[in-house]
Amino acid sequence: MQNLQEQPANPPPSLGRLFFSFLRLGTTAFGGPAMIVHIRELAVGRKRWLDQDSFRDGVALCQAIPGATAMQVAAYVGLRLRGVRGAIAGYLGFGLPAFFFMLALSALYARSHAQPAMVAIFSGLQAIIVAIVANATLSFGRSSLTSWQNGVVALMAAVLFGLAAHPILILSLAALLSLLLSNGQPVMQQAKLRAPMPATTLPLLFLLTATAAGFALLAFFRYDLAQLGLLMARIDLLAFGGGFASVPLLFREIVETRAWLDAATFLDGIALGQLTPGPIVITATFVGYLLNGLAGALIATVGMFLPSLLLVIGTAPHFSRLRTSRLFSRAIDGVLCSFVGLLFTVAIRFALHVHWDLPHLFLAATAFGALLKKTDLLWVVLVGATVSILLL
Repeated sequence: MQNLQEQPANPPPSLGRLFFSFLRLGTTAFGGPAMIVHIRELAVGRKRWLDQDSFRDGVALCQAIPGATAMQVAAYVGLRLRGVRGAIAGYLGFGLPAFFFMLALSALYARSHAQPAMVAIFSGLQAIIVAIVANATLSFGRSSLTSWQNGVVALMAAVLFGLAAHPILILSLAALLSLLLSNGQPVMQQAKLRAPMPATTLPLLFLLTATAAGFALLAFFRYDLAQLGLLMARIDLLAFGGGFASVPLLFREIVETRAWLDAATFLDGIALGQLTPGPIVITATFVGYLLNGLAGALIATVGMFLPSLLLVIGTAPHFSRLRTSRLFSRAIDGVLCSFVGLLFTVAIRFALHVHWDLPHLFLAATAFGALLKKTDLLWVVLVGATVSILLL
């Protein structure tokens, strides 16, 4: 007889209940990937909508595909419960609070960032962002670089990113190098989607068609907005390893390649992203707002998050078969390792744009130490902003 804890005791919720459950959770979704624990508590613990094994399978899926992992886990839960409409309800519910928070902060930033107190706050936060990215590099490295082969892939990625190679080239070479170096290394544990998945083919085709038509119309009427949305979509499709993997890609495209924002303003957007619930890639809303106001914020956000949702819907029914492929597992390993190199390089580039003196060094070192001690990221940013006013 199966353990009762492995079986969901409650029937699937209505779409409205599913949406509002994730909306409430999304309002306090600070901590990025750490929110996966709270999603599990909601879906497996309190509501008992899914069993533990099915939820773990969903986490494995969302870690293996690009995009913001916690957001995708919310979509996966909705997909298992109510099909494609459930995936949309869970995804929107979990993500909307972050969008509205960032929209409000972006509008406030556009009107007041030149005031002396705000200048001091963001000057200090730029040093703290360097510490946050450095800590993310260390965290990614500990979990991903488990062999010298992984280290070689990460080093190669760091060198190529430092030379401004195209991200697609870096990811492709990382996957290839991982395949070449992986002989005799164990394959990561394979996941199996045990319960049957809802049919997704026809709804997915409809969503893809609607997305293509929407971008075509947007390109006809507002080519600049279509260009912005498509850029964000491309970044999202390359962000293996979670939302933080988008940071170096965003920095490269927005600051270095297109010069739409300067580095200091981009760092301010990353800082604001730490003050909102949801994934760090909500910075896309900030970028879009500064470039094109409300319309830019909306299009940039849709572009950044829509591919992640479509990937969950499209890959979930086929994931168990993909994970049985040794080549697929090796390639994903290589891509994840490459982002250690990318994060390392972007931490250096962020640091080059900070005016380093004793107060800034103190803020960065203190923030890095606090993060190593597992202090909540929100408190690190809030306390850092307060101290910045006093020191700077």
